[in-house]
Formats: sequence, structure tokens, C-alpha cells
Amino acid sequence: MEKNENRKSPLSRRKFLRTIGSAVAGGSILSVSLLLLYKVKGQEASYYWQIDPQKCTQCGRCETDCVLPVSAVKCIHANRVCGYCDLCGGYYRSNVKELNTAAENLMCPTGAIERQFVEDPYFEYTINESLCNGCGKCVKGCSSFGNGSLYLQVKRDLCKDCNECKIATVCPSGAIARVTLGTTYKLKD
Repeated sequence: MEKNENRKSPLSRRKFLRTIGSAVAGGSILSVSLLLLYKVKGQEASYYWQIDPQKCTQCGRCETDCVLPVSAVKCIHANRVCGYCDLCGGYYRSNVKELNTAAENLMCPTGAIERQFVEDPYFEYTINESLCNGCGKCVKGCSSFGNGSLYLQVKRDLCKDCNECKIATVCPSGAIARVTLGTTYKLKD
């Protein structure tokens, strides 16, 4: 089977950016707008992927479909919304026989949610981002049995900022969208 000699090979990212850079130097407005969509060394991109917590259904695809080995999606805790309850729906699985911190009683499969006693009956919950895999189990539990203070969000410092986010392409609720820098990190109220 012969290769098609006329077939063009795809541009590498470096060659594409050089081409865009040359066009920008020539004053092309179209090239300037295209350049803003990409991260350039030393500068940040103008658009980022984000999850709308009101649309997210905690389907689990953020954990399994990210291009990174460990998802760039992490659980965020809206401390101002939290009730700091002893029985936290995001921390404990439902129907546990007794309240203890044994692994089989905890909602998070990686132990990313840490709880610290404040005063009876209040506990402070924090997310250990390095352990969080973006599975959304705690978020689902918090929304079902609590006040919904836990939610998922794409962490910009971890995200590769792909042109077409693989998670966004499979998200059943359309909760992931590319937004401008000024509207990133929607907080849950």
C-alpha cells in the first residue's frame, strides 16, 4: 500500500504557534483571536474548562474520562454553606451501623475527605486534593443527605486545557463548558 504523497501531515503544536506568531507580527486580527485560545509560554489562556455545579449529576465520568492519569477535576468544599454536622452525607456512606472512621463506613474511596473535631456536635471537613480522584461520590452523598456544600470543579493548575475536553464530550448533563477567565470557578451558593 503506497502513501499518498499529496496528503498533508498535521501541523505540530510548535509549528502551528510559530505560524500564528508570524501572522500576528504581520498584523492579522484573526490570528490574534486564535492565539488567545491557546496557552503561550509565559502567558495564560483566556478560556478555561469549568463545571457548573447546578448542572452536574455526579455521573463519575470526571474520574474515568480525563486525559490525565488522575483527573484534574477535584471536590471543592463550600465552607460557608456547610453545616459542620457530625453525620455528614459526603463523609459517611448511608446506612452505616455505627459512626466510626473505618474505611468501609466512609463515602470517599481514596480517603480524600478529612474531618477534624471543632466542638460538640461540629466537625470541620477538608479535601486533600492530592488524594481526590474526582469520582463525585462524596458530592452525590452531600447533595442527597446534606446541604450540598461539596461540588466538583476543574482545577486550572492541573488541567491540560485541551481544545476539546474529553470529559465535556461525554458529560450527560452538559455541565462542563469552556468559559472566559472572568467567569471561572463558579461557586456553589
